[in-house]
Amino acid sequence: MAKKKTNRDDDISARPAIAKRILELASQVEDAFSEQRDRSDENLHRWDLYNNKLTRQFYHGESEIFIPLIADAVGARVTRFVNQIFPQSGRYVDVTCGETDIPYGTMALLENYVNAAKLRTRIMPALIKQGDVEGQYTIYVSWEERKRYTVGRVKKPVMAMEAQIGEVDDLEEETVTDAWPMVEIVADADWVCTPLVCDSIAEAIAYGGAVGIVRRWSKGRIQQAIDDGDITADAGAKLKENIAKRSAGKMKDPQESNIDSAVIKRDARGCFAQIYEIWAMLKVDGDMRLCRIYYGGQDAILGAKLNPYWCDMCPLITAPAEKIANMVKGKAPIAKVETLQILANDTVNMGADTGMFSAMPIIMTDPDKNPRIESMVLGLAAIWQTSPQDTQFAEFPEMWSTMMNRVAVIKEQVFQSLGVNPAMVPQGTGGDSSRNQAEIATEQQVDIMTTADACTILEEGILTPLLAWFAALDSQFRDEAVSIQVYGEPGIKANMETVEPLQLNKRFQFKWLGVEAARNASEMQQQIAGMNVIKGIPPQMYPGYKLNVAPMIVRMVEGLF
Repeated sequence: MAKKKTNRDDDISARPAIAKRILELASQVEDAFSEQRDRSDENLHRWDLYNNKLTRQFYHGESEIFIPLIADAVGARVTRFVNQIFPQSGRYVDVTCGETDIPYGTMALLENYVNAAKLRTRIMPALIKQGDVEGQYTIYVSWEERKRYTVGRVKKPVMAMEAQIGEVDDLEEETVTDAWPMVEIVADADWVCTPLVCDSIAEAIAYGGAVGIVRRWSKGRIQQAIDDGDITADAGAKLKENIAKRSAGKMKDPQESNIDSAVIKRDARGCFAQIYEIWAMLKVDGDMRLCRIYYGGQDAILGAKLNPYWCDMCPLITAPAEKIANMVKGKAPIAKVETLQILANDTVNMGADTGMFSAMPIIMTDPDKNPRIESMVLGLAAIWQTSPQDTQFAEFPEMWSTMMNRVAVIKEQVFQSLGVNPAMVPQGTGGDSSRNQAEIATEQQVDIMTTADACTILEEGILTPLLAWFAALDSQFRDEAVSIQVYGEPGIKANMETVEPLQLNKRFQFKWLGVEAARNASEMQQQIAGMNVIKGIPPQMYPGYKLNVAPMIVRMVEGLF
């Protein structure tokens, strides 16, 4: 009899060979988290700098002022990057396939998922900020479904003697399922990749490594994992029991249970279970298959299954802000200006202290010649009974203006190191003297090209793979047709179109078009000028050719609208 083939819903954690391999991978993941502790601590320090917290200062005086150079620079980058990645036209997706007709329905479906996942308002601003501070852009993709039970009024006929005599309003309840791709931002400290020396997650998994993600589950989330079959019922029950005991302050000895108490954490959010979600290749039915594993520490395997997604890819998508050779994780852009931020804080605090001291005059008097010093305490309409020759006034030097000039120089260097040009800062093109049109145009050109280069990392490393995931999740989980707004060709009125579930056996290729749209906008001025020059060339100057400006007009209209 042939051996039964393992399905994606079957738990495989109890198989001895697989359990042994899972424990080996879990040990590697735990070691990797320990090895990246220094990196995580440095990231916490950088978040303090971004959040305007005075840390690691060399000057400790009376003033405690934080001048937000890093926060301003990162904020300018976030605003510019988000606006360039998401063009005002609202069209971000390009689809290439083997069909003759352009699949406008597929493009509109993916753009609808972009809006449903709140990429523009919720995900990308926080993700860009995280990349600048931590050096890594990382998201996790999944499918979310929620049911609503709505009530509506319907007309029902009133029958009498088999004849309709009227209609009445009746109430009917309907179950509505809302479903969309869920995008989650993963902090750099909450995931690791083994081995540490590799270029990508796919490479690490392919060569026997693993990806570990820290998960913090409440009792409700644990119950959902049990209901979905992600973890076994016994392991889930033990987790909930330990959370209840920790909440009551009667936690057992860690050695008394398979799932140790160190897994149960407490903070401002209350008690939760901290576990590992591990993605790795396991040998199942004689083949190496990508699997999802939940591990609870102290040799506690909560559950393991084949990859539940039909596309058979790891749902963790990551890209470094600044690539380091042969390393998955990159370097934080603000790491190069940390010391400058500390110097700026010290400088402005010294200047503030001198400003306060300069407001208070220094009085010098001889105590032998002036025995009534107590009467000289500063007061309104005070009379000092002392000889003017024996008492002198001095002033503390005012250095705050010099300090602010020094801070301005530091700010300029911080902005230059982070690639923040005047066009990215509100009123940045002003200053002491007005700039002419050529200078403003040059700044805008530099801004567009610099920003486009930085945004390309996000588009190629995060957004383009994310579109492929949207299509894969739609193909797997959506069973019914959906009506969405489809734009169609430029100049044609938008309409509603019904899009059937995607069939990924067709050769679709998805690409994000934010940077290209911005580059087209910057090139449009040159294109318009070039078209005017071409129109002025006499036809006899290009024999055998006929001038047709329609393609240029279509391209210009598409870029503008």
